[in-house]
Amino acid sequence: MESTHTREPWNKGKLIGQKPPLKLKDIWAIRIHLQNGQQIRGLAMFNLAIDSKLRGCDLLNLSVRDVTHGNQILTPTMVVQRKTQRPVQFELTEPTRTAVAAWIDKANLMPAQHLFPSRLKKSPHVSTRQYARIVHQWISAIGLDSTIYGTHTMRRTKATLIYRRTKNLRAVQLLLGHTKLESTVRYLGIEVDDALEISEQTEI
Repeated sequence: MESTHTREPWNKGKLIGQKPPLKLKDIWAIRIHLQNGQQIRGLAMFNLAIDSKLRGCDLLNLSVRDVTHGNQILTPTMVVQRKTQRPVQFELTEPTRTAVAAWIDKANLMPAQHLFPSRLKKSPHVSTRQYARIVHQWISAIGLDSTIYGTHTMRRTKATLIYRRTKNLRAVQLLLGHTKLESTVRYLGIEVDDALEISEQTEI
């Protein structure tokens, strides 16, 4: 006898697809929330996530020496991405350098240590799962629906803002460390016609 029970689709009621980037007003709302709460680590992590455009695993794997030279926070710095094994360069804005310096000082971190060490002995740095929880806390704190956003929101935010202001796909491709322009097009979720037009204008 056949069962009349129909299995519900796995994605029923869930939002599937790319996580949207934050708007400029959302970025500042989170910064103000973290500053008001004197969340020094949180502010450093948030600013660095936005500026670096790194995947969560690469952000959390950063060591103090990756972003410092002596007592100075580096403006441009370069890291090798774990997923692609390709180097990617990024610049840290002044607010980010200030926040990261304050966190290194407060946590008394040494050059060889991870920038965001875990409080658990078994893990050298904050885990990607913990990072995801932290991101959801940031989103919820400013009144947005945290189920819509995720860790990739942090990676996509500045890249999307740069693209909208400049329409320069090649620049965004380099900043994200993508090997193919098509990957950047999909990642930004831009219109195909728009992408083709820009691609034709972009000499590589």
